[in-house]
Amino acid sequence: MFSIYIILFWLLILVLRPTRKVALALLPWLLFAVSYDSMRFYPNYKVNPIDVRGLFEAERSLFGIATTSGTVIPGEWFKMHNCAVADFMAGVFYLCWVPVPLGYAIWLYLKGKREMYLRFSFAFLFVNLVGFCGYYIHPAAPPWYALNYGFEPVLNTPGNVAGLGRFDQLLGIPVFKSIYGNNSNVFAAVPSLHAAYMLVATIYAVKSREHKLTIAVFAFICMGIWWTAVYSTHHYIIDVLLGILTAIIGVVVLEGCILRNAAVGNVLKKYIAKIS
Repeated sequence: MFSIYIILFWLLILVLRPTRKVALALLPWLLFAVSYDSMRFYPNYKVNPIDVRGLFEAERSLFGIATTSGTVIPGEWFKMHNCAVADFMAGVFYLCWVPVPLGYAIWLYLKGKREMYLRFSFAFLFVNLVGFCGYYIHPAAPPWYALNYGFEPVLNTPGNVAGLGRFDQLLGIPVFKSIYGNNSNVFAAVPSLHAAYMLVATIYAVKSREHKLTIAVFAFICMGIWWTAVYSTHHYIIDVLLGILTAIIGVVVLEGCILRNAAVGNVLKKYIAKIS
């Protein structure tokens, strides 16, 4: 249903002549939103078995922290050792994962950097598509699932705010509950696209030769999201590393292969002309 609303809105601004160029420019972001929402129609666990125990044990083996009660995964350690300042910063970082890249894309467009806008937008879309493939190749439960439910997958498990619930409690507003409470598929932890989005934005900020302060802020937010993913038990360190790898592979393949193709390059030039 969410996809239908997005498409209808996009068609509306496409039909209206003053906003037609904007609608065409937003096409990559429309495709991202629709493809993301469409995964609910055919969940990844219908394609391959869900990994719950394997990731948990790998995380504990590779990054486990020794405690008096045994070796725990980093997310479990943070669950036992947290503070209000860290909880607040975690919430702030996680709220940036889509708005900041989208805001940066809009800024590129408004500043007249149309080619860089399209390169960044298509990179964002392409990285997502690569990540979505990962969801279906290896359905995986997040750490909060293993900590709360054990190692047996229960397909109708509702979404969970996990450690981000502490941010909601600080503000007294169900910010993340409204986001994650309706999550239709909790078994999509690998790779962590939270880890990928701001990295893509940071890469293109460098490519676009933005001010050093802008790049530094993007990099800071990027690393903050990586930390939050683990701190909040939404992702394993393994998920984050695979998310980083997904972003790098996506950008390299797009920039190094796809956009260098002569036919694709011609299409890109025509696209730039249409939105300029």
